[in-house]
Amino acid sequence: MRNDLAYLRTPVAIRERAAKVLKFVQDGQSQWFQLDASGLENAVQATLAVARERFPDPAAIPFHSRWRHFEVGGRDRWSALAERLAHLPAEEIARRRIDLAVVSVLLDAGAGPDWSYREPGTGETYARSEGLGVASLHMFANGAFSRDAKGDPLRVDAERLATLTPMDVAMGFQVKAHNPLLGLEGRADLLRKLGGVGLERPGALFDIVADNAKGDGEVKAESILAAVLDRLSPIWPSPRGDVWEHPVVGLVPFHKLSQWMSYSLVEPIEGAGLKVVALDALTGLPEYRNGGLLVDAGALRPKQRVLLQKSFAPGDEAIVEWRALTVALLDEIAGHVRLHLGMDAQHLPLVKVLEAGTWFAGRRLAADRRPGGGPPITVESDGTVF
Repeated sequence: MRNDLAYLRTPVAIRERAAKVLKFVQDGQSQWFQLDASGLENAVQATLAVARERFPDPAAIPFHSRWRHFEVGGRDRWSALAERLAHLPAEEIARRRIDLAVVSVLLDAGAGPDWSYREPGTGETYARSEGLGVASLHMFANGAFSRDAKGDPLRVDAERLATLTPMDVAMGFQVKAHNPLLGLEGRADLLRKLGGVGLERPGALFDIVADNAKGDGEVKAESILAAVLDRLSPIWPSPRGDVWEHPVVGLVPFHKLSQWMSYSLVEPIEGAGLKVVALDALTGLPEYRNGGLLVDAGALRPKQRVLLQKSFAPGDEAIVEWRALTVALLDEIAGHVRLHLGMDAQHLPLVKVLEAGTWFAGRRLAADRRPGGGPPITVESDGTVF
């Protein structure tokens, strides 16, 4: 069995190991989960219901990316900032958008149920991923990540990131005793490490990807992920990154945050005139909304009540299985959703199914079942995995 780092960083490896976990569970060997076909159909129907509600025209479904959170409340916050950059060439605007996307995604681990962000100017309050997105965008707009906060605020510079403190993040995210944010130290540490990976700025990823584009300007989505994993891997607590040990299957890679980042770089890259292709090479995101959908819909049935009662570490067998099953079953859900909507993978790639709805369906079911809408299974967050 291949366990070399180059292989474990590929979407092929993620899917192959997820399929092995799925087979392990299908064979009845898991002590944690059993599969239920009717529950999987429930997950499909929940996804379709959300998709049809949010997007009456399925052709209008956008990518699942950080940019959607910048649009929460019907406000296109990036466009307002972009007006201040209109004098720059398209490539530099792409770098600035990637600057923002990278730091925002790294700040996007689970916020916890007790944190929220009150947006300056609008007075609107947002929590969880939307709140984290809006808060990070305002930090960016105010020059919190720039080496020249007053003269050139709308950029992210390594030399500034290297000095970022948890207090800087706490102030930007309005953290107080009554407004606690999970993983504050972990988030600040990730950004400091980002400042030390050898890139003058995160936006330099644009040049790396553009240099690998084909003559016709096409960029494979997998090459975006490869660039992210190659250049940003030093920031992760483990040298392998988001790769975990399963006692039977062996090493199981996910690279959830790196894939979320890769999806979030598509729009900046295409905004500079390149074309991102083969989006379905990347996988579904194994995080608690997508995984929660499968548990709450009954597709994954816990074999032990303790699974729903205690808190688990990311490397625990139960969590590795839950995340791997999420990757495998999201592909199945996507296939069913396309059939129901009469669309093919080219017009409705997995990244759009995630946006249409698996993520929102998971959130809706969670809100129906638990006060505060938390996940059905609790994972200890340090700000680097979920």
